[in-house]
Amino acid sequence: MTRTKVCGLTREPDVDAAVDAGADALGFVVDVPVDTPREVGVERAADLVARVPPFATTVLVTMPTTPQRAVDLVARVDPDVVQCHGDLSPGDVAYLRSRVESRVLKAVDADDVESARRYEDVADALLVDSADADGGGGTGETHDWERTRDAVGDLDAPVILAGGLTPANVANAIDVVGPFAVDVASGVEESGGVKDYDRVREFVDAVDAATRAARAEDRDEEVASA
Repeated sequence: MTRTKVCGLTREPDVDAAVDAGADALGFVVDVPVDTPREVGVERAADLVARVPPFATTVLVTMPTTPQRAVDLVARVDPDVVQCHGDLSPGDVAYLRSRVESRVLKAVDADDVESARRYEDVADALLVDSADADGGGGTGETHDWERTRDAVGDLDAPVILAGGLTPANVANAIDVVGPFAVDVASGVEESGGVKDYDRVREFVDAVDAATRAARAEDRDEEVASA
């Protein structure tokens, strides 16, 4: 089943809406060197993370200048997962992973998706996103899903697909890439950093419908080949 992450949450009602819609993971952007309305302070992120109920995964999204900076942020925010954008080397990611209890997710630029292979053995999962000139995500732009599929299809690490996803296109993205999870931010917003609750629910429902359709197709293929 394809999982759903709603990212860039900044307000308590938005957190509640994402949980109520059935999102599997919720993302909080902290300490990034890019201008984004989705960034919150460290203490604010910790409060929002603490609000999330059991069985929903909390994700700290950051662009650390050093792996130790990410270690320090994890200690203060206490997320289930830390998602790192930027230029951390595979060695840096391995260092981070060895020093936190949180799972470590490494983001890679869709324009250089082949680099995901460098992190396969040191990250718990990989996220492919449309990055801006500063290396940050959340651009609201899609990328070449077929290229992504071809580049990551044989990786052992789970792959999360991000970049320009909306309730209208996420089913097609899932059909092409077949990712472990999909990640949405601007595609379910009414304005920067403020979620549209109807679109959040539509997105989650679209992912669920696409997953059910894929399962049905797999069953039909098994029957046909029996």
